[in-house]
Order: sequence, then C-alpha cells, then structure tokens
Amino acid sequence: MSVAALLMTALLFGGMVLFSFGFAAFLLKTLPTDVARASIRRAFPYFYLFVLIVAAVAGALLWPVDRGSSLLMAMIAITVIPARELLMPAINLATDQGNAALFKKLHGFSVIIGLAHIVINGYVLTRFL
Repeated sequence: MSVAALLMTALLFGGMVLFSFGFAAFLLKTLPTDVARASIRRAFPYFYLFVLIVAAVAGALLWPVDRGSSLLMAMIAITVIPARELLMPAINLATDQGNAALFKKLHGFSVIIGLAHIVINGYVLTRFL
C-alpha cells in the first residue's frame, strides 16, 4: 500500500489516542478543574478538524489501493462532522446550564464515537500488514 496512506492513517491513530488518553487526562490532572475544562473545550474544535482532514486525506490516499479501508476512513471523516457541529455544542450547553445528567449522557455518547473511531482506524492500520 501507499506509504503516504500508511503515514496519514498512523498519524490519525496516534493523534486520536494522544488527545483522548494523554492530553485531556494530563490537563485534568495538572490544572485546576475549571481551567482544564475550559482548555479542553477550546481544543475540541481543532481536534475534530484534525480528525476530519486527516481521515479524509487518508481515505483519498487509500482509495486506489484498498477501497474498504478508504470507505472506513471516509466514515470516520463523515461521522466527526455531527460530533463537532451538533454533539460538542450540546455537551457545552449542558455544562453551561448545569445539567449534569444530560452532560453525562452526551459525553458518554461522544466517548463511544471517539473510541469507535480509534478502533476503526486501528483496524485499518492492521490491513497494512
């Protein structure tokens, strides 16, 4: 397969894992809670944009050599759009309104989407073997 496709797929996988399990956890452990949450909130739009662009580029690079993997990467790119444009603002609104139950539900859904993206991307990486 294309080296460029491999590198883009690996970049996406590493970026998603680092943001999800490293960056957010680090901020929450090292900064005051209100500062950490505000920082994470400001970072999420850029994170989702990163996922969208890198998944789309990886999908395009994969198309000539592995259409199944290309479609999986396109699925990541497409499903991150409602997460960024609808789910993230709803989570922020629930937080701002102090609606802990709704926040918990929406955040849980967001976590499931993020983990699904990581698993799908990891599967695509295994197809390079």
